Amino acid sequence: MSAKPPISSDAAEPPKAVLSALKKLLRPLVRLLLSFQITLPYLIELLKRTYVEVADEDFKLDNKKQTDTRISLLTGVHRKDTRRLRNSDTQDCVAESNTSIGAQLVARWISKAEYLDAEGNPKRLPFKSEQPGDADFETLVASVCKQDIRARVVLDEWQRVGMATLVDGHWVELNKKAFIADTSLDEKAFFLGMNLTDHLEAASQNLRSNKPPFVERCVYYDGLTDEAIQELKQLAEAQGMAMLEALNKRALELQALQANESNVQDSNTNPSQRMNLGFYFFHELTSEKTDEHL
Repeated sequence: MSAKPPISSDAAEPPKAVLSALKKLLRPLVRLLLSFQITLPYLIELLKRTYVEVADEDFKLDNKKQTDTRISLLTGVHRKDTRRLRNSDTQDCVAESNTSIGAQLVARWISKAEYLDAEGNPKRLPFKSEQPGDADFETLVASVCKQDIRARVVLDEWQRVGMATLVDGHWVELNKKAFIADTSLDEKAFFLGMNLTDHLEAASQNLRSNKPPFVERCVYYDGLTDEAIQELKQLAEAQGMAMLEALNKRALELQALQANESNVQDSNTNPSQRMNLGFYFFHELTSEKTDEHL
């Protein structure tokens, strides 16, 4: 189903509220770009390609072939550039790493019963168990990677970035607080792209659509002391992680249930959807005091 521009063609300019929100959104993005020496000309070329791709894929007319002229009209990208970009091979600026595999492995380790101790915490796993059928690190890796990536390769990388420790040359111990290690730019960039994309998709669809909204909530206060910020930050981390771990455990259970259903008749139960839930906590100095919002 093709998307339709929400603003009529006779509108003089986009809504001021949207432009104001866009300006706020761009400031941290531009700060990030400048930090990595991504200049305006480079960004403009990337924007041109993205405008053309989105218009080409998401703003098609029913039963009509998408043309360079229409895409140029929609996007404002020159027709010559539109033709060039549509005919060139699409290449990501940064190749995706194996971060998604690491996230899947951690999700299983902190949720599946065979990898948990009596208190529900992830167990220290033998790299390779001497007893067939017992849980070990090799089995964990194989459950996600099949035969594509060896367990030793995963462990070496996790040790490098601080996600796991090898104890006594045999036991693998997970560092739960290092899901995204500070030393791994690729991992942080991967989650930046995935999480902010999904958050922005939810927020923008809520703005453009009259359908039931995606969940998007926040708690905002100012006029707080450093001590109050630290207390709230610790509370957010503890309760947020508890929520994510509970949701992760239930999602794995639901996946397992669906995998066991061999005959799926109802399209609503077809396992073709994905979800993403995250949370963040941000604080900074404020120059003005405003009313608290919830």
